[in-house]
Amino acid sequence: MCSKLFLHKVTCVLLLIATATLLPTTALAAPKYRILHGFTGGKDGGTLFGSLTLDSKGNLYGATWLGTIFELSPRPGGKWHFQVLLALTDGSGPNGGMALDSSGNLYGTTQAGGPYGDGVVFELSHGTDGWKETVLTDFPGGVPAGAPWDGPIMDKAGNLYGTGGSAWELSLGSDGWKLTILHEFTGKSGDGDDPYAGLIMDVSGNLYGTTFYGGITDCGQSVGCGTAYELSPAPGGKWKEHILHKFGKKGDGDFPGQGRLAMDSSGRLYGTTGIGGQIGYGIVFRLTPSSNGHWTETILHNFAGSDGDEPVAGVVIDKAGNLYGTTSVGGPSDCGVVYKLAPGKDDHWTYSIVHSFDGSDGTLPDANLILDDKGNLYGTTALGGPGGYGVAFELTP
Repeated sequence: MCSKLFLHKVTCVLLLIATATLLPTTALAAPKYRILHGFTGGKDGGTLFGSLTLDSKGNLYGATWLGTIFELSPRPGGKWHFQVLLALTDGSGPNGGMALDSSGNLYGTTQAGGPYGDGVVFELSHGTDGWKETVLTDFPGGVPAGAPWDGPIMDKAGNLYGTGGSAWELSLGSDGWKLTILHEFTGKSGDGDDPYAGLIMDVSGNLYGTTFYGGITDCGQSVGCGTAYELSPAPGGKWKEHILHKFGKKGDGDFPGQGRLAMDSSGRLYGTTGIGGQIGYGIVFRLTPSSNGHWTETILHNFAGSDGDEPVAGVVIDKAGNLYGTTSVGGPSDCGVVYKLAPGKDDHWTYSIVHSFDGSDGTLPDANLILDDKGNLYGTTALGGPGGYGVAFELTP
């Protein structure tokens, strides 16, 4: 059922916070897995639901739910330096990844806070006096764009795109930043509802994402079991929605989570659902476009619990076409896993666990992984680790 995706997570969160001080101070991890920083819930913040951001120098940036923005910088000898850039003051609950422009400014969102309580979009810029926080827009109460679950993306012109109750654009003009609603999800007439996942953009400027609810109404849930959608620029500055897939049919996945989709060089989309599939523990899927505008779903993996459960994060694609992702829970220790799906002949995909979390090295890895140009993976966990409040990690597959 729908609530399974959250009740299990809440139970884990409460248990881990209560026992944070009892966690071991060293990680029992595979040789290729490395904790870059273990969060303590103090001045360094803690509880990471968002992805990391990588700049051209190899520095990593991230946000914690407790309100800190941090940087991890590589040092000689394979060491990493951790520093808090600042603690946010105008919003609360930054739970998504951040966008990075060519000048090194960071852009992110908060799920709450601001004058209306529905979050803000912020910019972090670096000057001679350190890092400065600027609120670009508040989400006004009653406007369905607010309370974003994921951070924004940026196009080549410097416009920001994201989701909350709606898909939105934030563009800079002579009068400052302007918030425009691109599409309001209603859940009616087959439309999606609650777009928890952030957006991706193709080379033509089309946007893609998923909704947690909506779509069909015969999937066992009156609110629908989610959609995958495309938003395309239309004349007059408007945007047109195209529903690519409605989840929830027999054997299909249900409720795509907050993980962004991934697109390969052929324009195919890859993603996950938190539950559903043949066994009920979620799936990894692919959507393939055809010349007539229809998209065909292929299920690449059904999770079984022992190999992972609740894959609310999406996947990333390496240069060889392998997919990497995480599951929030499940696996040998029921603390989540990092997995790999390798393509083979006749579209057969081989699944393997790259790393299994045991709590001491992190647990509840909810966010999408990122890849550097050498194929190293970087990610976060919401809780666990030496300090009990999550970790930022590196994994060399």
